[in-house]
Amino acid sequence: MRPLVLVSHGELCVELKKSIEMIMGPQPDIHTVALLPNEGQAEFLQKFESVIKKLDDFIVLADLYGGTPCNVVAKEIMAGKPYHLYAGMNMAMIIGYLNASMLGETCDLKKEATAGIVDVNLALKDLLHTNE
Repeated sequence: MRPLVLVSHGELCVELKKSIEMIMGPQPDIHTVALLPNEGQAEFLQKFESVIKKLDDFIVLADLYGGTPCNVVAKEIMAGKPYHLYAGMNMAMIIGYLNASMLGETCDLKKEATAGIVDVNLALKDLLHTNE
């Protein structure tokens, strides 16, 4: 499994990792970098670089496309860094990635992210109609 580096505004990435570990158990290959309210791009980049210096090959998941954590990593990519970055991270995509890794399969992170979006009211309505 390629390690994951979760980046976000505030502690979202830290708490997302904790929630995933409630379901999937400890995840030493998931790392987090939180942009705190008193920090700017330079501080965030320094923290990011500190986390990735021990990683050879990894995937970065950001909370929000166009937000500072995503933009800082994107600037590094534009400067020639070989990072792979996805924005719009969610629990479903990370669990899908972990499950695929455990099975030795590849994972389409975009597909996993969107597959987790369900209109529950519509699903319930469909379920009720199929039971009639």
